[in-house]
Amino acid sequence: MHRFGRRPEGMWLPETAVDLETLDILAGHDISFTILAPHQAGRVRRIGEEKWHDVDGARIDPGKPYLCRLPSGRSINLFFYDGPVSRDVAFAGLLKRGEDFARRLLESGSDGREPQLAHIATDGETYGHHHRFGDMALAYGLNHIEEEDSARLTIYAEYLEKHPPGHEVEIIENTSWSCAHGVERWRDDCGCRIDWQSDWDQAWRGPLREALDWLRDELIVLYEQQAKPLLGEPWQARNAYLEVILDRSEEKKRAFLAEHAGRELDAAERLKALRLLEMQRQAMLMYTSCGWFFDELSGIETVQVLAYAGRALQLAQEVAGSQLEQSFLDRLEKAPSNIAGWGNGAGIYRGLIEPLRLDLLRVAAHHAIACEFEGDHEVDRVYCYTAEKRDYDHLGAGMANLGLGRTRIRSTITGNEAEFTFGVLNLGGHSVSAGVREYENVEAFEAMRREIRGAFEKADIAEVVRLMDKHFGSHSYTLWHLFRDEQRKVVNQIMDQALQEIEASFVQIYDRHYSLMRFLHQINMPVPRSLAAPVEEVLNAQLRRALEAETPELERIRAIAADLEQLPVALD
Repeated sequence: MHRFGRRPEGMWLPETAVDLETLDILAGHDISFTILAPHQAGRVRRIGEEKWHDVDGARIDPGKPYLCRLPSGRSINLFFYDGPVSRDVAFAGLLKRGEDFARRLLESGSDGREPQLAHIATDGETYGHHHRFGDMALAYGLNHIEEEDSARLTIYAEYLEKHPPGHEVEIIENTSWSCAHGVERWRDDCGCRIDWQSDWDQAWRGPLREALDWLRDELIVLYEQQAKPLLGEPWQARNAYLEVILDRSEEKKRAFLAEHAGRELDAAERLKALRLLEMQRQAMLMYTSCGWFFDELSGIETVQVLAYAGRALQLAQEVAGSQLEQSFLDRLEKAPSNIAGWGNGAGIYRGLIEPLRLDLLRVAAHHAIACEFEGDHEVDRVYCYTAEKRDYDHLGAGMANLGLGRTRIRSTITGNEAEFTFGVLNLGGHSVSAGVREYENVEAFEAMRREIRGAFEKADIAEVVRLMDKHFGSHSYTLWHLFRDEQRKVVNQIMDQALQEIEASFVQIYDRHYSLMRFLHQINMPVPRSLAAPVEEVLNAQLRRALEAETPELERIRAIAADLEQLPVALD
């Protein structure tokens, strides 16, 4: 509904993992069809006939839709994609040429005269990420088919409308497209993995699943207890929370809470309700299937799953004071890592998840430091937070800079907010330190600003540092505490300045010693590397700028190229 403005007719099941209950839920929500792998079909028969035909082992005809009757009396239509062609697209280089891709699709059907569907299913990242220019091969192949008029391009819903099922099918339950053992890949060390030659095992999968199942159940109890006084039907509200995820405007949140609370909530109750709903969202996200797919517990996909769990635990503690984390860690200790340095899931959680945990103070520190490098904006967006800067002073003296002010940080997800005071001392380069604390009152703020500013204006940097320790205590931060994207941006900015200074010194060497270097080269004497390296850097930089100019300067490019030919330097 959100993307296309209409109800969906079909739905993709993650990993094509399927059982009859799942299909019945889809049918109950008016989903007309889904797509499965060919090996997930058990037997088929023509509608109206009694005799079944075994198609186990991926022997089903993928060129037609099938009706699947469900125990509830409902039914759903199923398509089974072409397995061999899909595998060749994903793993055998079929996307190297668009013509080959188109030809395989056209050849995949049978010789019968009845209408048939040629279709495949692959990961979206196949087209470009896994196979460079795969998206171009896909586009070319489809365009080739259309221009040759050798087949008609269609979509599943259109094909189903014009060619309803003539056969019915029984599925093999608890199966998926990427596990030879059904769905064991997501709960056990079944043997499915990426690197078959590695001696790593996946004994961590079961304990990870058990830990998350335990946490999910604990959060269900907590949610029902805490949400009942705030949301008349907590689970209906949880399901409808998607409306807020798609539109996090204040107007939408107010309308959502008004509809589901059944009464006027005060500010604290609104904050609690949104935290509870977000806690449930994180509890759902922690079952993202790729968390179990790969070989090692400390891989980025599994770490992301643990990050979702960590956020759910943080919200549970904030709304109800729940102390679930240690019990969760006790369970993660049973999940062994293949990397000795991590030990187990608890070690990975402590090493990779706990440092990621954010609160408003950490966001305020990020904003305070970023202000020193990003210019003067009254209101900034920091991911899912807004930062409103107030009473900001910036002072400079030589390479040293000082920023003092207040900032109000607000979560756009839960509405949690607080005000902070901050001071940032920048001594040049990456030597940046910041102090941040919650705002107390105007008197304390003005005293802090007056004292630190006074010391800075006297150029007493040691006193500035002492006063920052006095006013901010242990709440000190550096560039290390910036969020990763902003950290890279700031470090690149610092690096650019440093490189400009280095290049300027190289230009001086180039200007002063260019003739000597040419003379040494002409008489076949070796040019010292300490002389050649700066000249090489200068000429490459000049050539790069000349080529990147909006209007390339051909004469300048020729002159630089001539220098490169006459000197013992390499073109970068």
